[in-house]
Amino acid sequence: MNRKELVSQIRQKKSYLCVGLDTEFNKIPKHLRSDPDAIFQFNKKIIDSTKDLCVAYKINTAFYESQGIPGWEALEETVNYIPSTHFKIADAKRGDIGNTSSQYAKAFFETLQFNAVTVAPYMGEDSVKPFLEYKDKWTIVLGLTSNPGAKDFEQLTTGDEKLYEKVIRTCSTWGNPDNLMFVVGANRLEQFEKIRSIIPDHFFLVPGVGAQGGSLKDISQNAMNVECGLLVNASRAIIFASQNEDFGEAARAVASEYQKEMQNYLL
Repeated sequence: MNRKELVSQIRQKKSYLCVGLDTEFNKIPKHLRSDPDAIFQFNKKIIDSTKDLCVAYKINTAFYESQGIPGWEALEETVNYIPSTHFKIADAKRGDIGNTSSQYAKAFFETLQFNAVTVAPYMGEDSVKPFLEYKDKWTIVLGLTSNPGAKDFEQLTTGDEKLYEKVIRTCSTWGNPDNLMFVVGANRLEQFEKIRSIIPDHFFLVPGVGAQGGSLKDISQNAMNVECGLLVNASRAIIFASQNEDFGEAARAVASEYQKEMQNYLL
């Protein structure tokens, strides 16, 4: 999916919502757990219930990898079930030397047919470049993350700027706004304006809205650009809105609230 197609979906749906499929087996409704394909059946219902309200789905691969072969099978079933109109993100946070990164890129862009993958940039350009070589695919670089440990490295001062600022500034030269996005945590509101000044045209993937307490209004007002430039992710708040048989309806209700608010902020 290229940038024009992504922006078109945002405008058509009046939404920049990304639904995070962080599907933890012990949190899915009990009536599904005896199903041998429980994770996919849960995801399928969530997708069916929310696909007209969101433009993207983000699959956190750790929740699938931890289940071994059945988890990988559920992951593949899920990514294949997501409509081609939607932006498919592998939240895998990969990062390694060049030839290994090439295999990661092949895994997520060829074998599994994702549109984007999250990567850690701290091994440098040669670890990121293999992902950027794919046409109409996106590399989503960890910019400023929402976890407390971000202070250990990302927020250190180096020269006259923070390390995360240097990382974002440098990484932005490796690709362009058509193939490169950046993760910025929703709880980093005070830094959004600064980051937007460094990369005015790039998309941000913003986790941390909903269960983690990030404000959709504040993010939208401080980080939106003329093409929106945002994919705001909500995971637990949507997919685990109910642990009963009405979980699909409950997920839709929460996603609808996000979409209705988002349409008020779109330029």
